[in-house]
Amino acid sequence: MTGASDTAEDQRTSKTDESLPFLSIIIPAYNESRRLPKTLETIRTYLSQCRLSPLKDRFAEVIVVDDGSTDGTPSVASSFHDQFPYLRVFSYRPNRGKGHAVKTGMLAAKGQYLLFTDADLSTPVGEVEKLLSAVTSGPFAIAIGSRALPGSELIVRQPVLREWMGRAFNLAVQLLALPGIWDSQCGFKLFSRDAAHRVFSLQRLNGFAFDVEVLFIARRLGFKIAEVPVVWRNDPETKVRAFRDGIRMLADVLRIRLYHLCGLYGS
Repeated sequence: MTGASDTAEDQRTSKTDESLPFLSIIIPAYNESRRLPKTLETIRTYLSQCRLSPLKDRFAEVIVVDDGSTDGTPSVASSFHDQFPYLRVFSYRPNRGKGHAVKTGMLAAKGQYLLFTDADLSTPVGEVEKLLSAVTSGPFAIAIGSRALPGSELIVRQPVLREWMGRAFNLAVQLLALPGIWDSQCGFKLFSRDAAHRVFSLQRLNGFAFDVEVLFIARRLGFKIAEVPVVWRNDPETKVRAFRDGIRMLADVLRIRLYHLCGLYGS
């Protein structure tokens, strides 16, 4: 009797999953009206040509989260509705920060797996197959792109000073929050739906250090994280300002420790 009940439940779950997207791609966007058309066209082409079995059998949704842009970003994103059967655009004001935009998209996403990626596609969208392989073939609920592991391919590197500042920040992150994670800041991360909804519901930071926070929360909740080497190309038009944002990010890492001590991430 128990076996029959379990089988019926499995069938209901399977049918429900089949009616939902296999993959959700979340793109946080602030004043991205110039870069967004190329990004969306690249993603559309990849999805139409992708031979990955689950994506052929089901479908992917794309979510653009306009983070209080002032340059017509939501209109540009919405103009792609005809090319994407499953495109959703969220828009709000005022600007809240990349962390808030990613959280908005991740909590709204319906896919079995949820990827967030930068609007400049510094990591090519096709690299998602490496992350999917990690979470579908092992014990991992989360896979993150990394520029710091053997096997990573940095086609265009950051300026030397910026790269060394990034390494110094990573050392602080390893000491204070994420030992063993070599690159917390690559903007290319994949979560199972359950992990995403549980982790991002606890996220509190809106700034660029939100990556550290969500990975810290994930570990607190017991989710295993795979760090995967990826292809990456530096975009000189990045919105991260090394000195100003670096200080803010370090302060936010300390804030993560404080939130943890105050019990804000659960027991």
